[in-house]
Amino acid sequence: MIGQTISHYKILEKLGEGGMGVVYKARDGRLDRLVAIKFLPSHLSASPENKARFLQEAKATAALSHPNILSVYDVGESDGSMYLVLELVEGQTLNSFIANLKSGSGIPVRQAIAWISEISQGLKVAHEKNVIHRDVKPHNIMLTGSQQVKIMDFGLAKLSSDASITKAGTSLGTLSYMSPEQGQGLPVDQRSDIWSLGIVFYEMLTTELPFKADHAAGLSYLIINEDPPAPSVLDLKIPHQIDAIVKKMLEKDPAKRYQSMSEVLQ
Repeated sequence: MIGQTISHYKILEKLGEGGMGVVYKARDGRLDRLVAIKFLPSHLSASPENKARFLQEAKATAALSHPNILSVYDVGESDGSMYLVLELVEGQTLNSFIANLKSGSGIPVRQAIAWISEISQGLKVAHEKNVIHRDVKPHNIMLTGSQQVKIMDFGLAKLSSDASITKAGTSLGTLSYMSPEQGQGLPVDQRSDIWSLGIVFYEMLTTELPFKADHAAGLSYLIINEDPPAPSVLDLKIPHQIDAIVKKMLEKDPAKRYQSMSEVLQ
């Protein structure tokens, strides 16, 4: 598609792709600015359910306005493929940043706290609009050139007031970051995002995932039944107060977790 013009967007280069779409850098001819444009693959666009989920992503994200959330500018359809026009962020994903760290040497505690606070502030705004992200993980968090955090890809987000798109009992997201209730296909709310953010915090501090197994069934068992080692067990420089915060974010029972992003921030 490079070189093509879709509506008033000229496609410049491919940025990446995932399960729900291919992303290109493009120039907005009307406003003369660079944007990211995400296309739902044609074979997926043929499905009314996927079109509905894609439009839900646009609706959910466009309703959110916060410095730590990637902005949505436009949505449309071209030759049967749905597309979403997004703020273009130059930088890298948190996943790439962590992957480049030395093994066993996580992000310094103060920096990790600063980034977790920014992500929490963005998610707090989403939750106040009844939007649950449902797929919080380092791959969906961008670090800009100025080291600001941007939460992206609300493609699996579920407007909590609208259960019509996602079938009951389906598990969406990446298993390693899924809350116990999400992995079991149970109803989720903002506390599921708090669990996922706890996994992200753990990984930022230690470069390790708290739950690891070779197979999905084994990983699900660990998430539902086992407690991981405290972050300070992996790195003695991590204060025990941080252990306590991570532990509360990763309580198996949602009622024992922090109940809101406001509590996490506090």
